[in-house]
Amino acid sequence: MAELHGPPDPETSMAAALDAAAAALLTVWESARERTANRVSGAQLRAVMVVEQFDGINLRRLASRLDMLLSSASRLCDRLVAAGMLEREPGRFDRREIALHLTPEAQRLLAELRANRQAQLAAVLNGMTPAGRNALLRGMQEFDETARRQRSQNVQAPGGPDGPDRPTGPTDSVEDPDGPTRAVWSGVSGGPERTVGASREQPTGEPPVSRTA
Repeated sequence: MAELHGPPDPETSMAAALDAAAAALLTVWESARERTANRVSGAQLRAVMVVEQFDGINLRRLASRLDMLLSSASRLCDRLVAAGMLEREPGRFDRREIALHLTPEAQRLLAELRANRQAQLAAVLNGMTPAGRNALLRGMQEFDETARRQRSQNVQAPGGPDGPDRPTGPTDSVEDPDGPTRAVWSGVSGGPERTVGASREQPTGEPPVSRTA
């Protein structure tokens, strides 16, 4: 006998509706990325955004923010240094650590990406009613604040991205820093991205890097 299920709870229904409605927003993101950031992979772009948000971040913390194993993050940074997007220098407080900084080329890429994306968003917003635009802004601001708060709690929890249970063993051989990407969202203010959703590629931590560009 088939098991009967009741109607989905309001939160589940809302999540499904938001997931469907967000497709257009993600299309705008992808279109802007393909036009301006096609020289770097999705994983590399997220790393650049994290370094922008935390200038001087060390490799271990970057790996945590991207939810990557340390060796995978190291290979990712090697590619970004070779591409002229990142610079390495000895840490300010611990010379044994390596601090990461964006190059002018990376800063120009992110500025161009944001300008392109915002132009496409403005074209869509122009077709909405003032009430709809205001409701969208309020909802996205609250969503952003809640996602940041939950992310912060997860990062601080034992076993979280910064927790002591983070795996660092030889399983990193299956990691692919330039593998499947996760959606990256910008803050309402247009600030650095953070990631939302998706597969363990692996990336981010504290832009939607998701984190924004």
